[in-house]
Amino acid sequence: MISEGPFLFRFFSTDLSSRRMSVFGNLFNKKKKEDLDKGLEKTRSNFFSKLGRAVAGKSTVDDEVLDNLEEILISSDVGLDTTVKIIERIEKRVAKNKYMASELNDILRDEIVQLLAENNTEDVEDFSIPDSPKPYVIMVVGVNGVGKTTTIGKISNQLVQQGKKVVLGAGDTFRAAAVDQLKIWADRVGCAFYSKGMHTDPAAVAYETVNYAVEENYDVAIIDTAGRLHTKINLMNELSKIKRSISKKLETAPNEVLLVLDATTGQNAIEQAKHFTNATDVSALALTKLDGTAKGGVAIGISDQFKVPIKFIGVGEGIDHLQVFNKRKFVDSLFDK
Repeated sequence: MISEGPFLFRFFSTDLSSRRMSVFGNLFNKKKKEDLDKGLEKTRSNFFSKLGRAVAGKSTVDDEVLDNLEEILISSDVGLDTTVKIIERIEKRVAKNKYMASELNDILRDEIVQLLAENNTEDVEDFSIPDSPKPYVIMVVGVNGVGKTTTIGKISNQLVQQGKKVVLGAGDTFRAAAVDQLKIWADRVGCAFYSKGMHTDPAAVAYETVNYAVEENYDVAIIDTAGRLHTKINLMNELSKIKRSISKKLETAPNEVLLVLDATTGQNAIEQAKHFTNATDVSALALTKLDGTAKGGVAIGISDQFKVPIKFIGVGEGIDHLQVFNKRKFVDSLFDK
């Protein structure tokens, strides 16, 4: 009896703890869904008001419905090439089966999910990093004003909360206050910060940040970069130089090149993606400010056109309003009326 007491206490304590974690997890997931739904509200309202008009009075998905759908997708900044691809797929399905116009939502939802899956967009639940030799190095690129530094800060916050040792490297040494802004984020989330000050060589900052992370056994090193130089050629050369510098210190690095794009810029975001994918090997996308635009369809077009997976989306200004991108949840939220 004496030995059973502590055992039973531990059993019930563990069981209670598990239930609490389950409840907390459900509340956390509910909050994330609410944030996502709110962040996509403008896009959803704009899209479905137009889609409703497109099928009004229609019993089947005919050529007129498809023409209207094409116009809706383009106006939502999905992009011409991706829109044509979606329409062609739906045409094939309609040719085999005479779908009712009321079924168009489900057909379109299914095709968008499949399109995102083809572009290697994985469904993940948290900000985990792959198991790899430390440190995991992320090089972050994007033009000024897209929310690049803020995105770095929010990613860092999530990783620090998981108990990861994170260091931020201030490689944007050309923009006024860029170094200070990154330092503020490092202090706010409680991670390390490495800088050589303004107007120093960004490649040297990147190299020394990674060197520091290796020597101090950090889990993650995130390198900020300049968003604008005098010409596109200079931008390409600078990014290539930074990437080579990182690789000299750590052969496997950078493990990830994250391109940050502003969803509110619509088709301009696609132009930015063209330049940056030409400049360096972009491996993932972060799409910010989705809550501020009715053209969230740009996420679909960018992922499809460049075959680069979306990893993060910004659905609000709060520190926890950067979410990992889950294609199924994104599309479900976009289509839930």
